[in-house]
Amino acid sequence: MKTNKAIVKTMGKPKLMEPAEGDIAELMQGVLERLGENPSREGLVQTPMRAEKALRYLTSGYTADIASIVNNALFDVEYDEMVIVKDIEFFSLCEHHLLPFYGKAHVAYLPGDKVIGLSKLPRLVDVFARRLQVQERLTQEIAQTIQDVLKPKGVGVILEARHFCMMMRGVEKQHSGAVTSAMLGAFRSQKETRDEFLALIRESASRF
Repeated sequence: MKTNKAIVKTMGKPKLMEPAEGDIAELMQGVLERLGENPSREGLVQTPMRAEKALRYLTSGYTADIASIVNNALFDVEYDEMVIVKDIEFFSLCEHHLLPFYGKAHVAYLPGDKVIGLSKLPRLVDVFARRLQVQERLTQEIAQTIQDVLKPKGVGVILEARHFCMMMRGVEKQHSGAVTSAMLGAFRSQKETRDEFLALIRESASRF
């Protein structure tokens, strides 16, 4: 297999350039063989390439461009109350076992001089969810990126997720979940701001 070790930059972090098409499928065929399967049988003939396409999609966040996603959707608006987008569904892959974890993100910010188009917040969540992740880092990356892009007075992010590495293996607890949070600016320094965020999430959950 040919390896291209050219380095590119993504959000300030170096990564290996995306492998050529078919390279991942070739490796997946070897994985199937080592699991005791026959990659040539009817049900598995196309599986290595399907797996490659799925993995490329599920890790597409590595090559995402934040500036293109934001696409100048920053607007001068005189608004100084909290903005919340809640129940943003996300799916990611645990970097420890390459098993999925999924859940909902609740994102809030206190505007400074600008607000961002509401659809951009779920897109930013997807950028970081579509990488090999741990929930704690995912939460922090979403919050820090919103802080860097928007320069608000504060950012709050809460993620609620279920992890297949806990549900399908290990402790095998199907109904346990993990909650993580990242609070920046006023959300960290002002208890009343954090309390308002949590109250608005609970209140809106009862209405919708």
